[in-house]
Amino acid sequence: MLNSSWKSEPLGRVATLQRGFDLPHRQRKHGTVPVVTSSGLGDTHSESRVAGPGVVTGRYGTIGQVFFIRPDFWPLNTTLYVRDFHDNDPLFVSYLLRTIDFHTHSGKSGVPGVNRNDLHEIVVRLPSTKAEQEAIAQALSDADALIESLGQLISKQHQIRHGAMQELLTGKNRLPGFAKSDRYKQTEVGVIPEDWESPVIDTLIDEISMGPFGSDIKTSNFVSAGVPVLNGANVAAERLRDSFEHFVSFAKARSLKKAVARRGDVVVTHRGTIGQISYIPEDSLFDSYVVSQSQFRVRFRSGFVLPAWVALYFHSESGAKRLLEGKGHTGVPAIAAPTKTFRKLNVPLPSFPEQQAIADLLFSLDALISSLEKRLTKARQIKQGMMQNLLAGRIRLV
Repeated sequence: MLNSSWKSEPLGRVATLQRGFDLPHRQRKHGTVPVVTSSGLGDTHSESRVAGPGVVTGRYGTIGQVFFIRPDFWPLNTTLYVRDFHDNDPLFVSYLLRTIDFHTHSGKSGVPGVNRNDLHEIVVRLPSTKAEQEAIAQALSDADALIESLGQLISKQHQIRHGAMQELLTGKNRLPGFAKSDRYKQTEVGVIPEDWESPVIDTLIDEISMGPFGSDIKTSNFVSAGVPVLNGANVAAERLRDSFEHFVSFAKARSLKKAVARRGDVVVTHRGTIGQISYIPEDSLFDSYVVSQSQFRVRFRSGFVLPAWVALYFHSESGAKRLLEGKGHTGVPAIAAPTKTFRKLNVPLPSFPEQQAIADLLFSLDALISSLEKRLTKARQIKQGMMQNLLAGRIRLV
């Protein structure tokens, strides 16, 4: 039951909306005033048309997003801004507007976009006191601040991880205890530490084979459980992603012996979205997998090169370019003679312990990013629940 101390009003009596103002690019002058479009902050100008704080939403173009603007600003003609808050808290109004389904009212008057007169007729509920509005707005703003800080932290960790890959996988930066000298040498893969090698991959391979031909595996072979069939999404990251749509029976997998990859193997996409590469970790969900006809799998000699190292290197900037050698330029993207081309590639190779140490560090950063992303998802869910309860009056803060 909704709280009786709340009131119901047409939106037009809570927040009167007004069309924004024209401002062609040729008339914009250098300044610090935000120019707000239907998609948010788009430019700056030397002059403002509306005093902040203000609330803006899309009239044409992007519809449904609501923006709270603290400084004075210039809302473009593709937007609607709140001209009069009728003594309601502006930040609260910004959250209240986010509960409205603008798309339902798009084109209601026969004109593409949102008509402010239609929106003004919508009946909304809100606290009778400004103090409660402010309390709700502050709680939701705090949740938004947490979400934004987590997003920024995740972005920073991605940058750190990217930088670490470029430095560690080429030997430009060494982990403590591994550098035997400060000398470097020029090789087929560029400049690397003097104590690293740059062997041809063929010298490290125990076995390599293509995926099955189209005639070897058909949709009629797919079953609900068994041996998973890999696709491009599975090999989009360094580690194999265990998420599958199709399976074949164990008997069918045995008949496709050369196309079966197991833990420790590396899988490469040579047709379609080419250049994708993953290794199958020892803790993967399945013992074996069937590679698709657009992939090949590689098994390396034990103790010489870490499969994770190979996948990590070919995800680096320099490695990714080398993996695309032999790329065709007509029809469906493909690597010509893929296994032959792959065999001829060189790879920078530190000692096995250093390979392991670098891989462990990079994957620990992955684990940190994954943990932060889960926290971000949870924070968004909590904030959504807060909005639903606070803006309906089911939870009171005053």
